[in-house]
Amino acid sequence: MIALVAGEVAVRRPDHVVLETAGGVGYRLAVSAETLKQVPAVGRPVSLHSHLVLRDDTIQLYGFAAEEERDLFLMLLGVQGVGPKVALAVLGGGPPRELVSALAAGDVGRFQAVPGIGKRTAERIIVELREKVGGLEGEDHAIVVTRGDDPRRIARDGLLELGFAPAEAESLIALASGDSAEELLSSALKAARG
Repeated sequence: MIALVAGEVAVRRPDHVVLETAGGVGYRLAVSAETLKQVPAVGRPVSLHSHLVLRDDTIQLYGFAAEEERDLFLMLLGVQGVGPKVALAVLGGGPPRELVSALAAGDVGRFQAVPGIGKRTAERIIVELREKVGGLEGEDHAIVVTRGDDPRRIARDGLLELGFAPAEAESLIALASGDSAEELLSSALKAARG
């Protein structure tokens, strides 16, 4: 898993950046409009949190200015009908703190305004994620994102972190056996290989 990419900005486009690392390798990261605001000009150093998505036909790296934004991205991927492109569009709608507040308030209009999201999907996002985000907390007002104590949910999130598609993660967890998240994840990975 590639969790962080640090380097010099080589390319800066509306939908992606390319970071050249110390080894001379350039990593292309798809980014939200919100993250792009945090990326400096070409030639300047930056570090982005990242998430790698492996599909049958593509390997895509996504970059985020903050861990909270990456956490929201992963949670959005867990919502039926929301893929990486739509999740990035949602994240481009404002800072993570504002998006969490919109979730807590049930602001369907905020999510429906995102290109590619209709009323049903906007409602589904709110229903599925409202309880998973803990709002604002702490002195620095960091966002607390909770995933709950459900071992199946934790194991599913683990599969998402490993690059499995949400539907694939759901089906693997449905077949998995075990009591703890670790046992479920191990069983799901064995099923994926078998």
